[in-house]
Amino acid sequence: MKVAHFSAKKYDHGFFTNAFTSHDIGIEFFEARLSPKTAGLASGFDAVCAFVNDDLSKETIDVLADLGIKLIALRSAGFNHVNLAAAAKKNIAVVRVPEYSPHAVAEHTIALLMGVNRKIYRAYNRVREGNFELDGLIGFDLNGKTVGVVGAGKIGMVTVGILLGFGCEVLISDPALEPGPHKSGAKVMTFDEVLSHSDILSLHCPLTPATHHLICEETLCKTKKGVIIVNTSRGGLIDTNAVIGGLKSEHIGALAIDVYEEEGDLFFSDLSNFVMKDDVFARLLTFPNVLVTGHQAFFTREAMIAIAGTTASNITQFFKTGACENSVGLNLVSEKA
Repeated sequence: MKVAHFSAKKYDHGFFTNAFTSHDIGIEFFEARLSPKTAGLASGFDAVCAFVNDDLSKETIDVLADLGIKLIALRSAGFNHVNLAAAAKKNIAVVRVPEYSPHAVAEHTIALLMGVNRKIYRAYNRVREGNFELDGLIGFDLNGKTVGVVGAGKIGMVTVGILLGFGCEVLISDPALEPGPHKSGAKVMTFDEVLSHSDILSLHCPLTPATHHLICEETLCKTKKGVIIVNTSRGGLIDTNAVIGGLKSEHIGALAIDVYEEEGDLFFSDLSNFVMKDDVFARLLTFPNVLVTGHQAFFTREAMIAIAGTTASNITQFFKTGACENSVGLNLVSEKA
């Protein structure tokens, strides 16, 4: 088996080479993002390994099918960037890594929340300039605050546990759960109830047609004035223009995100020598109460080992048996959390 690994970064090489070698899988790394223009690089390979910002549209899949590709191995849990109908039509299987380290993402969520609340990033810059003034750096105790967690998957529930440890009142919104007390110690409520009661909102649901722009002008109107919003799931959960409006009106107290709807042309690249062409993202960066990281919530050693290992196992299982327990089918498109 030979696998073409797209959107490869230096840190991928060690983790994936070790995992693939142990499964007797040949691998070649390509820095290029997978797209209709670059898909030709997969000529002579049996499968492609793709990441969250690779283009797996119908056009790309058509090229891959013509090259004889049988498998798209996603090294991520999310699959909203894949045209599953096109893949099914071309008899190309799609597999994913449904979980790797929920602790990695949950802990980064809390880091973002703490950072934006206690103005860590502003304090860091001040101290480096010799400014030890405290004006403008005041935060609040998390203890006693109400936090709404949207999505009760593994990451969401690890986040719930951490927040309960801080002494927060935690409310969960998830269509798979019945309203009422939850065994974790949190409470399950409807989405609208969570919006109206929460001082902080933390998003942990997948991006589907049902959750696209979950946070928008309409839903923001139902939130408390001064609400803090944290998103470490998928950028498309948030209507960025609506959030910018909420920041300008000061209805939103702060925003902390690790994902962005149009991140494909930004994240995982060094653009420090280029002019920022995304005006919406550039506007976000002008707010003193906005903290952005570049899709790094997953990025721990433990998570990378798990991602590489599961990807290798998925590929081996598919080519040995013709099936894989981590296959992604059209039936999952409507998945809520």
